[in-house]
Amino acid sequence: MKYLKFLFTAYFFCISLMDFGQTTTIEGVEFSNNQNINGSKTLLNGGGLREKLGFMDLYVGALYLQSNTNDANKVIMANEDMGIKIEIVSGLVTRERFIDALEEGFENSSAGKSSPEDIEKFKKYLNDPFVEGDVITLNYHYAKTENGRLLTDSKGDLLLDEKVYLYKNGKERGTFEGLAFKQALFAIWLGEKPADDSLKEDMLGL
Repeated sequence: MKYLKFLFTAYFFCISLMDFGQTTTIEGVEFSNNQNINGSKTLLNGGGLREKLGFMDLYVGALYLQSNTNDANKVIMANEDMGIKIEIVSGLVTRERFIDALEEGFENSSAGKSSPEDIEKFKKYLNDPFVEGDVITLNYHYAKTENGRLLTDSKGDLLLDEKVYLYKNGKERGTFEGLAFKQALFAIWLGEKPADDSLKEDMLGL
């Protein structure tokens, strides 16, 4: 009996590893079905193509959540680990145009709060040219608690704070503080005035 239990445990462990390694192709770009964000296993909720003028392909974006949902407001407002991954598919997406699009997106954002200083941070963190194939990742880490108290290290500093981590091609470039910023950021793609209506629907799996 113990041997059979061991076999079943090993089998499901192997299945979970296989699932973690699988990918989904979206508009010619491969995305992992799972991402580890801040110690949480997140799932590929959906993704799609960002177009301009109906014919120019700019980038493919994907949304990662702890549980799948098509409720945009729930995603925007949630204080939990999640992420957006973007792969540039056109040389038309320069660093300057990407940051300008973010600034416009923040102006149209229907939730949260951002500031001009946040745009300056993006300019500082993304200070090198963009090329086709670059991957931009925006992961939100929420502050984990234990028995209602925030976890801290031996110095009293928070181990995990509420921050958005910005990565380019897998390398951390910088962070942005607070849940309100995360809400404004995710509303760029999922809010009432999204960057692209079709991309919003695709990210939500609609």
